[in-house]
Amino acid sequence: MELSGKVALVTGGASGIGKASSLLLAAEGASVGVLGHTAAEAEEVAAHIRDSGGTAIPLIADVSDEASMSNAVDQLVHSFGSLDVVLANAGINGVWAPIDDLKPDEWDKTIAVNLRGTYLTIHLAVPYLKAKGGGSIIVTSSINGTRTFTTAGATAYSATKAAQVAMVQQLALELGKHHIRINAICPGAIETRISDNTFKRNQAEADVPAVYPEGEIPLTSGKSGTAEEVAEAVLFLASDRSRHITGTPIWIDGGQSLLR
Repeated sequence: MELSGKVALVTGGASGIGKASSLLLAAEGASVGVLGHTAAEAEEVAAHIRDSGGTAIPLIADVSDEASMSNAVDQLVHSFGSLDVVLANAGINGVWAPIDDLKPDEWDKTIAVNLRGTYLTIHLAVPYLKAKGGGSIIVTSSINGTRTFTTAGATAYSATKAAQVAMVQQLALELGKHHIRINAICPGAIETRISDNTFKRNQAEADVPAVYPEGEIPLTSGKSGTAEEVAEAVLFLASDRSRHITGTPIWIDGGQSLLR
């Protein structure tokens, strides 16, 4: 129970990496605010945690909307009294298309969810972390935009993921004096439902042909990682075992980004 007595906020907590992280953080003793944009899914994860003997509440918000995010963070702190761990995980793949085909509203949507959502999550959580005297922020970035640039048409997505790592490194210095650590996890191919919000159009026009060895993930002979494996890294960064680590991206991809 490494996180006993801690309070955690997990955005995008109702599915994929966020769900796996919510379950693991709760299993290690944290009280978890499971934030999602769909009430039924957030409540399902929170109920599962409670049924397993843990503590959790569902929080409903659009991470790109200041008012709903402010209400959600305030609700969490009102319920549990403080905030110690933040996983800014909510994100979308958005539209992948050639730059001259990618529409401004499609660009804006990806930026709003992935980048504005990360900003608002951190912006609203930091005052509570400062009040507690410290804490840990983990941002879910990606191998895209940080190590790899071969996903055809993923310009908006890659830009947000690169910007998230820049935010982490910038804020590591700003927040260090408040004993707040901030790090990024950069998953590769992980078995999640993010493909549900991926929309591909005319990708071939933006593609650069490349031949990869059989299985693009060396460590697992091509098999994708799991959300639970990413959650283990989240737990490490949330716990005191990573107390001297800040401003650091951690690639969780089985070596995939080293090939691509």
